Amino acid sequence: MEGEPDPATASLELALFWRKVYGEILTMEEAVLARIRALMADQSSEARREVELTNVPVVVAQADRFRVRLGFWEARVRARQRAPAPTGATVAAVVATAAAD
Repeated sequence: MEGEPDPATASLELALFWRKVYGEILTMEEAVLARIRALMADQSSEARREVELTNVPVVVAQADRFRVRLGFWEARVRARQRAPAPTGATVAAVVATAAAD
């Protein structure tokens, strides 16, 4: 998507932002697909078949694409959240652990 940074180098803040964007888009695509399927219930079998062959695959493909991108950003958020603590915090944790022993 335009303006989307490389997930491998994006900060936690950017990863959270893009996870939110793709989550919103995926939610919308899933709602569109649900609405299409609801409308299909009242259509003739011929119309349903045509919609199933033409419209549904396009929306499903879009949803799948957004689901993949969301997965990339979710992985980036998890990776950034597991990043090592700053050196000062690590030293403090080691000192506290040693003092407790």
